[in-house]
Amino acid sequence: MPVDLDRSALRQFLLGLAQGMNASAESVDRIRDTVTTVAEAYGADDTDFVVLPTIIIVETGDDEDSRVAIRSATNASFRFDQIAALYELIAQARTASVSPLDGIRRLNEIGAMRPRLGWVTRTFGHAVLTTGLALLLAPTWQGAIVAFALGAGIGLLKLVRSPTLQLIMPIAAAFVCAAAVFLLAEVIEIGDPIRLLIAPLVTFLPGGVLTTATVELASGQMISGASRLVYGFVQLALLAFGILAAGTVVGVESRTYEPLEVASSLPWWVALIGILVFALGNYLHFSAPASTFGWVLLALIVAYAGQCVGAALLGPLVGGFVGAVAMAVVVFWIGSLRHGTPVQITFLPAFWLLVPGAAGLVGLTEAVATDGGLADFMEALVSVMSIALGVLIGTALYRVVHHGAEEIVQFAVAVPTAVTDAVQPRLWERLLPWRRRRADAP
Repeated sequence: MPVDLDRSALRQFLLGLAQGMNASAESVDRIRDTVTTVAEAYGADDTDFVVLPTIIIVETGDDEDSRVAIRSATNASFRFDQIAALYELIAQARTASVSPLDGIRRLNEIGAMRPRLGWVTRTFGHAVLTTGLALLLAPTWQGAIVAFALGAGIGLLKLVRSPTLQLIMPIAAAFVCAAAVFLLAEVIEIGDPIRLLIAPLVTFLPGGVLTTATVELASGQMISGASRLVYGFVQLALLAFGILAAGTVVGVESRTYEPLEVASSLPWWVALIGILVFALGNYLHFSAPASTFGWVLLALIVAYAGQCVGAALLGPLVGGFVGAVAMAVVVFWIGSLRHGTPVQITFLPAFWLLVPGAAGLVGLTEAVATDGGLADFMEALVSVMSIALGVLIGTALYRVVHHGAEEIVQFAVAVPTAVTDAVQPRLWERLLPWRRRRADAP
């Protein structure tokens, strides 16, 4: 570490980077790898880290002169514009092109960033993304209209920043949406009521949390993975409780909680419109930078196409596996491009499109309300596991291909250089006697 570098500022900077990545829904192993790379860039090779979902510890110095900094990670979540700004700062920190003090100031600015879009646009965006997902899950025009109205209401509810309301938000949202859907199902044809409920509740579903937890458990991060897994199931339980409470108040029968096989009356291209609308809704609701829309749309198309192919070849239970593999490869490729976008901005919408949390919510609701729902809940767990395994394999596949391509390029550059280095001395040795004879000639 350079002698003029403030170790205390560097510790705080590393803590802030880790906390920001945690708010971006990154896994702890990727957070640790990133902050380790940043620390090495600043010459702090003696830095060690402990990264958990709720606490971050950074130690710098050797045994005789070590210093420890601890920060409690809050349950905050970044919007897409904040994620983009954070990863731009991380890119600078990887090359030590920003001082730790300037980095801390920039982190504070990112945390206090005001949304790029106004509250009306963001509320409309939540309604739009809800409509797009409804066109994929319960493809009826009536269901899409209901989903738009419910999505707008939930979008308004999410604008309230009361800590008390945030605690009961999942239950309140599930109760309001379920009561509205159950009452409307008696009057108009909206398709499958339970699957239609998923659309307005999608931003509350812990699909990404459950998938990240499974990935962390598979990679050996037992504490983090187990805690995320429990947190995800608690979120599902809160949503299921809100749905069941609404069903009790409205007075629905237990078979209402069973998913219905409703044949879609809409043409096949409506699914493509649903993907486009879903991408637009994510762009508006999360105030994403303008340059990210095309990349998010590409990731969604790849995830949906992979899921459809997987369902046709392997069955719907593990259809998400193929979609997750294809999606992981594509989002990491996008993240590696010079003018690409951070991985998390494309990952999160694709997670919601694969909807592992939706399957878990349907299964858990059935398990409580009906006799045969436990089997469906276990199938939902298998679906989550298949998607998590797909993410693992897709990530590994990308790294193999990416590093393999780098090695091929290095080999292609190294071989001519080695040949030149080997041939040039011998050629010079052969030419040297000839040059001497020519110099001695009269």
